[in-house]
Amino acid sequence: MESFKSSGTFSKQAHVKIPEGLYEEEHGRKGFFGRVSQIYHQNPPVNWTNIEGDLKPRCQKPMFGDHLKANYFQPVLFNNDVTINIARYTESFECFFRNADFDELYFIHQGEGRFETIYGHLSYKKGDYITIPRGTTYKLFIDNETKIFKIESQSEFEQPDRGMLGPNALYDQTVIETPECAIGSEQDLEEYKVEVKRLGNITTITYPFNPLDAKGWKGSVYPSKLSIYDICPVMSHRYHIPPSGHTTFVCRNFVVCSFVERPLEDSKHGVLRVPFYHSNIDYDEVLFYHQGDFFSRDNIDAGALTFHPQGIHHGPHPKAFNSVDEKTHTDEFAVMVDTRFPLAPTTWFVENEVKDYWKSWM
Repeated sequence: MESFKSSGTFSKQAHVKIPEGLYEEEHGRKGFFGRVSQIYHQNPPVNWTNIEGDLKPRCQKPMFGDHLKANYFQPVLFNNDVTINIARYTESFECFFRNADFDELYFIHQGEGRFETIYGHLSYKKGDYITIPRGTTYKLFIDNETKIFKIESQSEFEQPDRGMLGPNALYDQTVIETPECAIGSEQDLEEYKVEVKRLGNITTITYPFNPLDAKGWKGSVYPSKLSIYDICPVMSHRYHIPPSGHTTFVCRNFVVCSFVERPLEDSKHGVLRVPFYHSNIDYDEVLFYHQGDFFSRDNIDAGALTFHPQGIHHGPHPKAFNSVDEKTHTDEFAVMVDTRFPLAPTTWFVENEVKDYWKSWM
């Protein structure tokens, strides 16, 4: 059982009526799901003057420019549980694909097209999450240029426990789309190639027929689609909900959260209306900015990504405190990945990151 204690100057309710002249930090465990304390500083914990070493906030400005190779999934961050990729596709897949290493979650940042899978077809558009279970054979068909934020997971993408909020919280189950059985559209080729990813290597299997030849299916393993625009956020006018309240998918050792447009907290109750300072000591945090006015971050545009590793503070930029009182709601949409174990950046990430991002709080 938790044993709450307190000392000195503090607020009656976390994130509400913070004492004048003080700055609240949330010191939490297990990525906002565990035990937590609030610390009330005389100075913002991000008001550093220098950082020596690798541990610092990191950022990729919009990632889909010419520096990103087209028609290729570029890994950016990874650990033993998850690999985060981005891609800019201008052409449909040349071959069919099957991932024997990971379950896959596609988030469509921009573009339209369809996934043809062994279970049937799923069209996609901006804002769609597409889950592809490990071992599913599929092919991606592009109608127009498609920009993708893709997560590969060693475990399945599962829905969070809604607890006392009930089964209709976050989104109604009926908004999830599943494929209707349909064979592949390409039926006039001499051969069909399936690229299978196993232990990071590709094996190519050739067939004289379209491998998407299923005439039926049943069970509980299948691709699905959920739009970020169908998510109904948990919110309170009197309390700033922590990121854990916005969880969309739960995997082993990481979660995926969706931040969507919502009314802001009511300032007459003294509620903190911007994200609180925190160091999220047990989890690394990755935030992909999809759409909107990201008022808590300065000079961040759609398509950018920030990486805040365990052990160093982050929180709203100075401009957020000045602009938030003029706003009645947030129109931002973003995807967050919180990982239990540290993420390593790829060489591509390091070569293309904004080197001075950590200075943006100064």
